Amino acid sequence: MSQYDLKIGPKIKAFRRQMGLQANKLSTQLGISPSYLALIEGGKRRIDGDLLLKICQELKIQLSDLTSKIDLNLANNISELLDDKLFEDLDILGPEVQDLVNTNPKIARALIKLGDNYKKKDHEIVSKVENLSGKMIDSRKNSFPGEVVSDFLQENKNYFPKLEEFANSIFEKINVNNRITYIELCNFLKKEYGILVKDVLPEEGKPFSKIFNKNKKELLLSDYIALETKKLYVSSQIAHEGAIKDINEYLSKFSFPSDESKKLTKVALLNYCGAAILMPYKLFHSECMKNKYDLELLQNTFATTFEQITHRVTCLQDPKLPGIPFHFLRVDIAGNISKRFSLSGIEIPRYGGACPRWNVYSAFTRPGVIQAAVSKMSNGEKYVCIAKTVEKGVGKFGQSKSILSIGLGCEAKYAKDFVYTENLNINDKKTETPVGVSCRTCDRLDCSQRAFPPLHKKFDVDVNSRGISVYVSE
Repeated sequence: MSQYDLKIGPKIKAFRRQMGLQANKLSTQLGISPSYLALIEGGKRRIDGDLLLKICQELKIQLSDLTSKIDLNLANNISELLDDKLFEDLDILGPEVQDLVNTNPKIARALIKLGDNYKKKDHEIVSKVENLSGKMIDSRKNSFPGEVVSDFLQENKNYFPKLEEFANSIFEKINVNNRITYIELCNFLKKEYGILVKDVLPEEGKPFSKIFNKNKKELLLSDYIALETKKLYVSSQIAHEGAIKDINEYLSKFSFPSDESKKLTKVALLNYCGAAILMPYKLFHSECMKNKYDLELLQNTFATTFEQITHRVTCLQDPKLPGIPFHFLRVDIAGNISKRFSLSGIEIPRYGGACPRWNVYSAFTRPGVIQAAVSKMSNGEKYVCIAKTVEKGVGKFGQSKSILSIGLGCEAKYAKDFVYTENLNINDKKTETPVGVSCRTCDRLDCSQRAFPPLHKKFDVDVNSRGISVYVSE
């Protein structure tokens, strides 16, 4: 049998403690000595396949729980947190961060919570000073409930099998030629749960998207929103009526810092399930494979919005029928990241704006056009990234809409399965766009768009010479 590496030992220890199982009892069940188990858990002895399978059986876990790769998102968040000026004298290196995440992921998550709390308190102090002085000090905002949603999705790899099963059962009942219409959704909600859907025009000065009146059993939908959005709201209401127990079960397994963040995550799960009803897993996966993730074609096939499609392709994480592991982010024209999720391994900033070289920002220069690029990170890893702007707001003459940019990408090794690489030469270095994560954490000193000096490198301003940036004198 093959030998598994030493990093598995601490994970075994963590799962054993989680079960409340004493080491001597587990060693007895495994037929090994307590001292040998201690060496395994301490990462001092490799473990063969037979014993590993037996350990999984006793701990009631899957082999993948022990052999899965490091949580890249957690490692990236820790790295970003430790790049703060507060820790610059500690000289903490990347391998040390990886060791922490591998051996003590709970402690790593605790550090992230402390970092979030620190940033939140800092924001509150700034806000109080601004209120007292009447002056705007900076543009920081408290977006932590949204960050909690991202953490929750990341921890579950944005895949919730029970919600997929429920959604598929609904789709089987009401689809017509593998499609679900708005009328069929409304009829099903009325027939199955006694809830009437009404399309109404909001009163002047009282805008809304949807209102569910529980007592009257009415779901009011604004006629200012698009039909695709109405479909999602109705299917999400179906999820609320039929899958709320499963949703609450998923929520119960996560530690939320506030009721607000928990409610926001519940909304995210309702929308997840609603989208799964409109785009059932197996059918959607089949169309993605057949059309190489042509997002606009998928959008037409399932009669949804571009944003709904890009969300859905990140959910294809069934181990038996997997899709490409994507990263997803949504930004506004000021650079604020309102949604983020990464399975591709790319690091998306938690505490600040992303690199301006990402095409998710340049997409604003060509609204409505899908732009594709090969992004090369400072560590040498390459990603295929696409971006497109979308409009959000009231569908009425004279009403302005906001513009957001959606970014989606994957590792370059999946290029052959991604239609947007057909006009890109992945191996041509001239077509690569060198990007970083954010200015504060980026090693690149040859960047003319650098807005801040890197936190982990000291710099001095030379009044007699200047590089391509005021922060670069070489």
